[in-house]
Amino acid sequence: MIPSSRIVWPVIVASVGQRVLHTSDHGLILTAWIVAGASSTEVVGVHGSSLKIRVATPATGGLANDALVRFLRKRLGCPVSIVSGGGARRKQIHIESGDLAGIERALGIAPD
Repeated sequence: MIPSSRIVWPVIVASVGQRVLHTSDHGLILTAWIVAGASSTEVVGVHGSSLKIRVATPATGGLANDALVRFLRKRLGCPVSIVSGGGARRKQIHIESGDLAGIERALGIAPD
């Protein structure tokens, strides 16, 4: 029997119709669940109603938020900013783009 501390649980896939990326008046809003202090910075996948993103920087003094913004800016090729949840794991991130399908592809969450 495998000890419960050694089991790796899969990422929960969003139910049909549930979206982590929404349009707004001035771009797109991404709902993200951030895991700071990870071994690498990467998009993990959909986790409930959020996009799970691991950040290799610790959550100290806003360093993980800065690393998250840099990571997303580079990956998406457009300006991004945290609009809520600066001190929490769950964040709302504004993406200055109107290209919903392109951003979904860049994040690896495009519908089939």
